[in-house]
Amino acid sequence: MSLLFILSLRLIWVQFIMGQELQQKAFDARFRNVEVKAKRGVIYDAKGKPLAISVSTDSFYAIPAQVRKANKVDETAAKISQILGMDQAKVKELITKRQAFVWIQRHVPDEKAKALKALNLEGINFVEEPERFYPKGPLAAHVLGFAGIDNQGLNGIEITYDKILSGMPGTIMVEYDAKGQEIPDALHKYVPPQDGNSIYLTIDETIQYIVERELDATMKLRNPKRAGAIVMDPKTGRILAMAARPAFEPNKYKEYDASVWRNFLISDAYEPGSTFKTVTAAGALDEGVVKPTDRFYDPGFIKVGKETVNCWRRGRPHGSQSFVEGVQNSCNPVFVTVGLREGKDVFYRYLYGFGFGKKTNIELPGEATGILVPKERAKDIDLATMSIGQANAVTPIQLITAFAAISNDGWLMKPQLVKEIRDKDGNLVKTIEPEKVRQVISPETSRMLLEILETVVSQGTGKNAYIEGYRAGGKTGTAQKIIPGGGYSSTEFIGSFMGVAPVNDPRVVVLVIVDSPQGIYYGGQVAAPVFKNIVRDTLRYLQVPVQVEPEKLTQNNQKTVRVPNLTGMEIKEARNSLEKLKLKLDIYGDGTKVKAQLPLPGSELPEGGKVILYTSVPAHQGQPETVAVPDLTGKNLAEAKEIVKLLNFNLEVQGSGVVIRQEPEPGMQIAIGSTITVVMEPQSQTTIVPAGP
Repeated sequence: MSLLFILSLRLIWVQFIMGQELQQKAFDARFRNVEVKAKRGVIYDAKGKPLAISVSTDSFYAIPAQVRKANKVDETAAKISQILGMDQAKVKELITKRQAFVWIQRHVPDEKAKALKALNLEGINFVEEPERFYPKGPLAAHVLGFAGIDNQGLNGIEITYDKILSGMPGTIMVEYDAKGQEIPDALHKYVPPQDGNSIYLTIDETIQYIVERELDATMKLRNPKRAGAIVMDPKTGRILAMAARPAFEPNKYKEYDASVWRNFLISDAYEPGSTFKTVTAAGALDEGVVKPTDRFYDPGFIKVGKETVNCWRRGRPHGSQSFVEGVQNSCNPVFVTVGLREGKDVFYRYLYGFGFGKKTNIELPGEATGILVPKERAKDIDLATMSIGQANAVTPIQLITAFAAISNDGWLMKPQLVKEIRDKDGNLVKTIEPEKVRQVISPETSRMLLEILETVVSQGTGKNAYIEGYRAGGKTGTAQKIIPGGGYSSTEFIGSFMGVAPVNDPRVVVLVIVDSPQGIYYGGQVAAPVFKNIVRDTLRYLQVPVQVEPEKLTQNNQKTVRVPNLTGMEIKEARNSLEKLKLKLDIYGDGTKVKAQLPLPGSELPEGGKVILYTSVPAHQGQPETVAVPDLTGKNLAEAKEIVKLLNFNLEVQGSGVVIRQEPEPGMQIAIGSTITVVMEPQSQTTIVPAGP
């Protein structure tokens, strides 16, 4: 009786108390789940144009027990291998495995999938799986990133917003017997997935196209190691375009080296050179330690303790100039003086205020923090070099974000790439509003500095960035690249330009970076024209009204003209050609014909700009053809080589750095093929900083 009572209690316990749990365990023992990924949400541009979509493809799988039961293993394997292009032995191995479920091939192309479906092979089934597709190819690849075969985000926005885009996966449920073996006629249940939400970027497809078009042109023209550009709305921090070269095709990302996937605009820190002088100027003007009318004198260098900081134009110093002229000339001694006036505490306050030394928290993986000289260890020479854009390493996204604050009444905005999240039916889930971080400088300082930067474009080193019809301002930069192990390269440079337009009502700020261009490397030559083309077409696309009348531009001699090819012309003919274009000229030598010219044919200059003509005296009565010796003083090695090559001379170099002396003297007539010897000041004796236009 007692035994019966105990058994009854046990039955009640198992049936009513443990029943649900045991039933679930039995179910789990009988069924195995194979996950089926949901269709990822669409990534749209700011105007709703799709940049990343998911397309349905068929993935084929086998139930090996059913294949064996049909007793047509070899025939089935042969047909599958023929359609899918797989090895027949491999197919046979897959479809006869001792397991309940096995993938044969996923994401099968449509034509092959139709052919395989038509065979209706026993034990061979298919399921629709989403596959990521980028309809614009490489456009915005470094922003979008890519997704893998299992529909998971692996890079870019795809990985940052993976949880939002990926949705809820479905399952294929396969039944096993009590011994864990497959059942030939088992139940196979399919639970469909739930599609992910979609996101709308701040990127504008049209502006993105403009940027990438100009970067492609620069890669062909300058042959740099890499190049990149960012376009931002300074009032909101929203990024309208971001692109880097070399690029990759996200639909075929596996075919590229992983290094190409890297978005150096957010992941790499570099010494920005003279573009950073905008930050130095902003803090100094805001603190009142310098006024636009303050006077400075540039002898070509400045002493800071025992160290010497050179101006990029040491051989032809700027001499006496106002602060505004110092900005126009990108004069290093002026900015060193201003930085030292600010002092360490003030300088670092603005350095931190503009966000340097920490992440901007842009919605992309792999953002770097940059490298700052620790404040407690900073000496006067560090302050001096930081003032002109060396010693500290910043990321391009940090730099453009700081410049956007200068253009936005001093308000620093968080850079933004995503503005909306919507569900699969298009219903709004979340709006991401622009985020103010802090006010760094006053609106008055902001407007004052923008007016100064406008003169850099109209009168200074940024003339190649001048945009007819719009008021643009900006700053050039030419930075020596750091050599691994320490020191600076004398042959590789990063040319850049950072600007804003229109300066009286900023709509866009743009940073252009050209890393290690071949030949000419100054930012004013290699990056400013890219800025000009991007901003001109962007403002027209945004329907920003033209601000200056064409006739007013002519009166102000600010219209740009293309330099003609004058090589081989008589001097008189070349002079007439330049006068018609309202260009000035300097003539080197006593010859009657033009041997070479700078700038090169096809370059753009503002009206009133200067063209240097090098003349030759033809061979006569046994005397060789002679050409005037160019002035190489203050030039770097790469620039000196280019000029000497134009004139068919040889170059002998002593030392490194910039040219401080040359033989023969400039202006002398010497035979073509002769050697010019230049003496260059070693970097070990002085801080060489050719960070200029």
